[in-house]
Amino acid sequence: MDPVTSKNSSQKGEKNNNYLKVALIGNPNSGKSTLFNLLTGLNQNTANFPGATVDKKTGVAKIKNVQVEFIDLPGAYSLNPTSTDEKIAIEVLKDKNHEDFPDLLIYVADASNLKRSLFLATQIIDAKLPVIIALNMMDVVERRGMGINTKWLSEQLGVQVIPISARKENGIDVLKNAIVHPVHLPKHSVCELNTYDSNAAIERYRIITEIIKDALEVKRNTTDEINSSKADKILTHKVWGYIIFLFILFLIFQSIFVIASYPMEWIESLFSFFSQQGVAFLPEGELSDLLVNGVLAGLSGIAVFIPQIALLFFFIAVLEDTGYMARVSFIMDKIMRKFGLNGRSVIPLLSGVACAVPAIMGTRTISNWKERLITIMVTPLMSCSARLPVYTLLIALVVPSTKIFGFFNMQGIVLMALYLIGFISAIGSAFVMKYIIRSTERSYFIMELPSYRTPRWKNIGLAIIDRVKVFLLDAGKIIVAISVILWFLASHGPSSSFGEIEKKYTSLPATSQTIASAKLETSYAGVLGKFIEPAIKPLGFDWKVGIALVTSFAAREVFFFFLATIYSASAENNDLSIREKMQAEINPETNQPRYTFAVGFSLMLFYAFAMQCMSTLAVVYRETKSFKWPLIQFIFMGLLAYLASFAAYHLFR
Repeated sequence: MDPVTSKNSSQKGEKNNNYLKVALIGNPNSGKSTLFNLLTGLNQNTANFPGATVDKKTGVAKIKNVQVEFIDLPGAYSLNPTSTDEKIAIEVLKDKNHEDFPDLLIYVADASNLKRSLFLATQIIDAKLPVIIALNMMDVVERRGMGINTKWLSEQLGVQVIPISARKENGIDVLKNAIVHPVHLPKHSVCELNTYDSNAAIERYRIITEIIKDALEVKRNTTDEINSSKADKILTHKVWGYIIFLFILFLIFQSIFVIASYPMEWIESLFSFFSQQGVAFLPEGELSDLLVNGVLAGLSGIAVFIPQIALLFFFIAVLEDTGYMARVSFIMDKIMRKFGLNGRSVIPLLSGVACAVPAIMGTRTISNWKERLITIMVTPLMSCSARLPVYTLLIALVVPSTKIFGFFNMQGIVLMALYLIGFISAIGSAFVMKYIIRSTERSYFIMELPSYRTPRWKNIGLAIIDRVKVFLLDAGKIIVAISVILWFLASHGPSSSFGEIEKKYTSLPATSQTIASAKLETSYAGVLGKFIEPAIKPLGFDWKVGIALVTSFAAREVFFFFLATIYSASAENNDLSIREKMQAEINPETNQPRYTFAVGFSLMLFYAFAMQCMSTLAVVYRETKSFKWPLIQFIFMGLLAYLASFAAYHLFR
């Protein structure tokens, strides 16, 4: 079949010589997504495959007057699927009536691990599917002093083999030309096997070994592999591997506080200036009050944490791009199994530090249903980026910025401790669920350790921008939706009490701050807060914090926004930051600062454990196809949060 002639490109079924549907398939970590980004640029869309919640990435590009639609299929190792992602990819390839069945396949093979990569490739060839093999990571092969005879390999496989390096953008033009003008080679079967049992797999690997033995060429001696092995002996060591990982985490959290402090101060100063200008130039009234004390205060509460969130995403991206994250999965597998998980659970758990939603979706690579379900249930306990604004605000309030040994920042140490608490609680909960959730399915863990690579700084930069943009847009949507409501609740109240405040203080000496605080307490927000205060008072929280807790169940970011709105509405001096206003608040019952270490730590633990993200609950429902599991998750995390906060407050008060 001439791939430029597409049978599924036209709704009416007629041929279209200017349209082509191309699917990218390959093993995980083969560089498939990097190649997809190169081929499609910014012309990308994300949806779901029909009847499944697996992400479907598509993109369109024009190559020599041919409109090409690219589909990035989930990673797979075999035509015999063992995970949800693999199942979807294989269904697309096997069903010619599937709406995503391609006119041409681009098989992205890791040239540095040819034996593993060619297993699925030869299955596709034997299935008589039109395919071009893009032999990726040739730069790694050359760095090792090796070469691959691609012409000879093409003859043996019966398909066109094109050497590329997606990271360095080498060979991409040749690949594009091959897509619209493929070379037709004599078709033949690589391995005459129609089964997928263990014996067939052994025989297929034997044939592949014979093929690549003659395809590989030694060009020069190299120390690359030797250095890689030496690094693995240390990084995957049964003792040093864990110590190094903890040290890396320690440096990350130190950097989040130390490095990010400077741009955070600039952003705080900028929004403080805007607030002053708003008060000075906008006419008095409800509209200006909404803009200054509502919208602007809330936006400042989100924007000020961009440097920390960007740094967090930066470090995560670097660890993934260098190949180190796979080593972490490898060394953690033995420990994870004791808690009902496996090494593949580590990636979703660590990804949960950024956001629980994609992390939970990442559990699809776990073939064992019990281990996947447990990973889904405990991943939200990992402290995500939405918790970071809450942590940093509270740490700045109650933890002194002192140096330990003259170098280590105490605030950074506390932040790392909170993330470790999240991890410990996650594996502890997994251990309990191990005995509650029953399954007879066998578990196994197979992971190919990728080669060590230099980070792709361009891709990392684009990833950071994308993640920060998502954070801002998601938070922004929530802020826009809730800002008017919160401002109204804090600025209005029952006429019987709220309307009497001005009259009450007419004949009494009082500052504007005193009047504003009295209005706030009698507002609708104050009434709601007073109603729920008895339930949260044992945790050390007052009615203001109570309302923040309730409103942030939609999304944790709302906590800071609400406090920003409340303290802006009740404060006389808009020159001060929200943190400074909170530090100045006095508890009338004790005449001590409202936010003591006991209160602050209690609040940190509540946010560390509580399920306060509707998006996460929604994706848990999608992945489990049941309301039971998100409901159980919400209840057990809520109880854990309440008990932990109660214990912390009464222990440190």
